[in-house]
Amino acid sequence: MREKSQPQRPRPGAREKLLDASFVLIREQGYSATSVDELCAQAGVTKGAFFHHFQSKDALAVAALDRWSEVSTALFQPAPYHKHRDPLDRVLGYLDFRKALLREGVAQFSCLAGTMVQEAYGTHAGIREACDACISGHAATLEADIAEAMKLYDVRARWSAQSLALHFQAVLQGAFILAKAKGGPEVAAASIDHLRRYIELLFKAGTGGKRRLTGPQGLRADTSLDSRQRR
Repeated sequence: MREKSQPQRPRPGAREKLLDASFVLIREQGYSATSVDELCAQAGVTKGAFFHHFQSKDALAVAALDRWSEVSTALFQPAPYHKHRDPLDRVLGYLDFRKALLREGVAQFSCLAGTMVQEAYGTHAGIREACDACISGHAATLEADIAEAMKLYDVRARWSAQSLALHFQAVLQGAFILAKAKGGPEVAAASIDHLRRYIELLFKAGTGGKRRLTGPQGLRADTSLDSRQRR
């Protein structure tokens, strides 16, 4: 019996094409330097189609940031670092995952929100707010793991899990700027390595000064962790 053919995915419409085009062009040349005409040419749609879906370039920018958050969520939710039993290994594994994303050109791994807010924060309030929601929303995905690691390793400090999660973003966004200035990912990778060492030092007292075990080895059952959790 012949199998039924699988339904084809619908082709992206003009709106989706324009959002995808904004990901490419804005990260390559900036928000101000990207014109509506260029967005239409990159997307392969007419200018009439643009204004059918968006009242202005600013409106497209806000929609693109919302879409960027969705794309980021789809990328990070199934990432392997979530499988670590130890919350500190999950936090460090997040950094390893971010470092692994430093491939291809700088524009391909840089952040749309981080790129756009540098230009628009003082002149486009709606875009600034959308950038904040995007960056802060992603930072919030780390808060639970940081808080759990602080509790597990008895880390008592004036700083909060939220402030540390935002610091991650400060380092990462700064690393992307340096990568643009240097013309390559090496400096960004080094910045992530420095941040990783900093996190290890923050939790050093709770881990007894031992180096943290991350990567595939960290996925194995950790009986010592179970014993600590039962106390």
